[in-house]
Amino acid sequence: DETQAQVAQGGWGYPKLSSVEGQLGWGSELELPDNAKQCFYEEIAQGTKCTLEFQVITGGHYDVDCRLEDPDGVVLYKEMKKQYDSFTFTASRNGTYKFCFSNEFSTFTHKTVYFDFQVGEDPPLFPSENRVTALTQMESACVSIHEALKSVIDYQTHFRLREAQGRSRAEDLNTRVAYWSIGEAIILLVVSIGQVFLLKSFFSDKRTTTTRVGS
Repeated sequence: DETQAQVAQGGWGYPKLSSVEGQLGWGSELELPDNAKQCFYEEIAQGTKCTLEFQVITGGHYDVDCRLEDPDGVVLYKEMKKQYDSFTFTASRNGTYKFCFSNEFSTFTHKTVYFDFQVGEDPPLFPSENRVTALTQMESACVSIHEALKSVIDYQTHFRLREAQGRSRAEDLNTRVAYWSIGEAIILLVVSIGQVFLLKSFFSDKRTTTTRVGS
């Protein structure tokens, strides 16, 4: 089944975008069951620069299908069974853009997908940045710190995703090792019991029956 999430002007019952001084963006973890497809929609103005990033955190081979379409239904981006990727584009016209994540190729594996969709660029930290006048030393320092903090946030998000994915792999490996150990223990027990009975049969007394033939 296709689950649609309308990302519009905060319609009731739908996920909302976070607005920061004209820039829209959101990062979220998406639970994607097997044989499922989930789509999101966003109104974007012409000439707006957008970036879509995603990464599969848990489930199966850590892959998912992703597709991005413009208001006319033209496919801007399409990848099959991708673990992670990033795509940047500039809106060619006003309208509703659609991006979907699909797990329809999986019959029994549940996936968790993190995605971040940024619409527009960061606004200037100071209004004077758009002017011809030079920034003061304090303003320049604040801008540098602001850019450095943005990089720190990006790195933190990246490493959190790597940590979550690594933890998922480790838990899955631990479960497999536990089941394998239980299987080995059962096989060892069966073989041991079989050997005991086999050795016992070698040393058991065999009675022979003799028959006398009288003349």
